[in-house]
Amino acid sequence: MTVPKINADECTGCEACVDACPAEAITMEGNLAVINADECTECAACIDECPTEAISE
Repeated sequence: MTVPKINADECTGCEACVDACPAEAITMEGNLAVINADECTECAACIDECPTEAISE
């Protein structure tokens, strides 16, 4: 697996991925989630939790 990617057009800024990330690798910049690749453990918890399917491998 690779570090997940966030589709900015689909992200609603709900922060569900921030809460789901066990590595605390996701932060919000404005209304957009941003994944810190250096901290991401590639567990895919954010992909499973995103209600708009804005996060993908």
